[in-house]
Amino acid sequence: MKIKKIIFLLGCLLAISLFFYPLGWTQLRLEKKAPVITNSFAVEKGHYGYIWKIYIEAEAGDRDMSKIASVVDEPGFGRYPTDWIILKPQYQKYLKGYIQWNTNSGYSLPELTQITLKVSIIDKAGNESNEVVFPFTFEKGVKDPYSYKLPPPFDKGGVQKLGNIHINIIPPGGLGTESRTD
Repeated sequence: MKIKKIIFLLGCLLAISLFFYPLGWTQLRLEKKAPVITNSFAVEKGHYGYIWKIYIEAEAGDRDMSKIASVVDEPGFGRYPTDWIILKPQYQKYLKGYIQWNTNSGYSLPELTQITLKVSIIDKAGNESNEVVFPFTFEKGVKDPYSYKLPPPFDKGGVQKLGNIHINIIPPGGLGTESRTD
């Protein structure tokens, strides 16, 4: 009698697994929603030393947002290490604010140096949001880069500073202090 019960249970398990097989095992697990950056804005030109404000609005997914990742790519130099801004508790479910980057790094940059800033948000489970990309060109002749009009939803107030980016830009091609070995 026991063998019949075991065979019956194994048959039931096999039938259940065949029933769920077309769905795929990944669909059986609950999908985790990552944070989403819903709106963003930043000016694209400014002089060297410009205080650049990058505006973002984001919503948490299934988990609280934990930190903002900022990555800079510079032609002629490459990618800089990721800079992290840890979010305060009041910004972990929803945020609308700006991250600030004081672009004066102590090195002189040539006119028209271009960089690309990529921003994303990581939640407490390690899920990454969509990535937003901001191109920026260092130009001396830009008419007052601080007098811009913010687009919605940033024009309605309640825009808080979320933190600072701490990346020092190096001139394309390096600092010129490399030693020769010949």
